[in-house]
Amino acid sequence: MPEADDLALLIDAARIAGRIALRYWKRSPKQWEKGDEGPVTEADIAVNDALQKHLRAARPAYGWLSEETPDDPARLSTDSQFILDPIDGTRAFIAGEDSFSHAIAIAKGGQVTAGVVYLPALNRLFAATAQGPATLNGDPITASTIAGIEGATILTPAANMRPDLWPGGVPDLKRSFRASVAYRLALVAQGRFDGMLSFRQGWEWDIAAGALICQRAGATVTDARGEPLRFNRPHPQSDGLIAAAPALHAALLARL
Repeated sequence: MPEADDLALLIDAARIAGRIALRYWKRSPKQWEKGDEGPVTEADIAVNDALQKHLRAARPAYGWLSEETPDDPARLSTDSQFILDPIDGTRAFIAGEDSFSHAIAIAKGGQVTAGVVYLPALNRLFAATAQGPATLNGDPITASTIAGIEGATILTPAANMRPDLWPGGVPDLKRSFRASVAYRLALVAQGRFDGMLSFRQGWEWDIAAGALICQRAGATVTDARGEPLRFNRPHPQSDGLIAAAPALHAALLARL
């Protein structure tokens, strides 16, 4: 299927997800813990079920990788895959904050070809294909072009600024944070922040859509060692994540 058709499908799916999520938002949805993986709510499951029905009906040959569906290794033998987080930023969703998102992507040959990050409470829909521009609500967006580290604005948890993590010296950064990994990537794509950084193992469903949007906006996106990202792996995690303006990305790696 052409990438534009896939993107249109993802946009439609994201808006379906948003309508469902907003029915539960700020209404004390049932919630429980998934072992040590954090909380999940009835809204996460409802969104996941609706997306699985909608997307797989449209593309039955595509594999499926979702945070809220038991992983099926059959996806490894498919040519294309849906990779998604029904609600990224579940803790923010539970707290009634507006920064939760739906992150939905399609990967082919280990690379993301279409992706959407949608924040329904803010009505912000970020999107991209591998051959097209990154957009916000249909308008093109561009990542930062900051020339180096000094004064750069970075989305990262405070724990990531410990001196022992920076053998080249802790950089002089202006640090902020958002709960949703996908939204952090989208904010970098929009140029509202110069970069984002994570040293934790990152799940593909959190990263896939936002990584493509960031790249198409002009940012450099790799794992925390500077290696390219690959998707639909048997163990679907990356070794950390750096997304930043190209010169800033290089400067961050030089300090690590």
